[in-house]
Amino acid sequence: MAKLSICGWKVLSAYLKSAVPYDGAVPGASIAVQTYGDFQNFNPHLHAIVSDGCFIDDDSFRMAPAFMLKNLEEAFQYEVLKMLKKEGKINDAVIENMLSWHHTGFHVYIGDRIYPENKAGLGNLANYIIRACFSQERMIYIPAEKSTDGIAKVIYTSKDRKSRKIFNALDWLAQLVTHIPNRYEQTVRYYGFYSNKSRGLRKKVDADDNIPAIVPNAISSKEFRQNWARLLQKVYEFDPLICPKCQGPMRIISFVEEIEIIEIILRHLGLWDIRNHDPPQPDPVYSSELIYDDSDSQVPAFDY
Repeated sequence: MAKLSICGWKVLSAYLKSAVPYDGAVPGASIAVQTYGDFQNFNPHLHAIVSDGCFIDDDSFRMAPAFMLKNLEEAFQYEVLKMLKKEGKINDAVIENMLSWHHTGFHVYIGDRIYPENKAGLGNLANYIIRACFSQERMIYIPAEKSTDGIAKVIYTSKDRKSRKIFNALDWLAQLVTHIPNRYEQTVRYYGFYSNKSRGLRKKVDADDNIPAIVPNAISSKEFRQNWARLLQKVYEFDPLICPKCQGPMRIISFVEEIEIIEIILRHLGLWDIRNHDPPQPDPVYSSELIYDDSDSQVPAFDY
């Protein structure tokens, strides 16, 4: 989970620095690791409060242009898959297979900007990124004596209020405790301008409480996209403006944003149709039936 958080920060930091091209520009982020989905299923993801630009050495804050979600999603996906491959959890065949799926499971959402004077909005966001894995308001407990089969139940409603699931109470508790962090496990990490190191350095010069002057970003969308090309070089470890055939430099002629024209170009190159594949087959070494030893379990046994 710590390495997942680092992947998120690497992409956000590189992205914001490309959006604010000043020497010494430093973004900041507070990132909380979450392990649960709507019904307490294992769904690792990150919640983050991110500076909407970068802090500059002259005590100013330069705002960034609007985020480009698709670019962030692709870069984050690349970083996570690269990290998992380095850790020996997946290989190139699995990566290629996943990238061919219509939905790879990666998603990035950016909320609305929160301005300095909106203290309540910032407080609500801070509470949200470290929220508990369940909500009492969406949970109904049915004791055993009121249950039709004599077993205590928990009825839980989804966040969008459109669906709900019924759990045996002990199953609900067993699933819930899997999301409790281990002792001394850090779930919220601070990066860049918000890191303990940066704050310590500012405190030494009595500058931690200084409020930087907010300066709008004058960079155009075209310039930002050019900066993004340089960011791709850092993240993907290749230069997108180098011709893959002759290795000579390329220059950007235009940016194609109309979906109809993009489709025509990709169809001509044979890249438009998405070719889905089945998930990778399990390794034969691990395909044998698993045997669970529950002799030491503290949960009472029930005959259903």
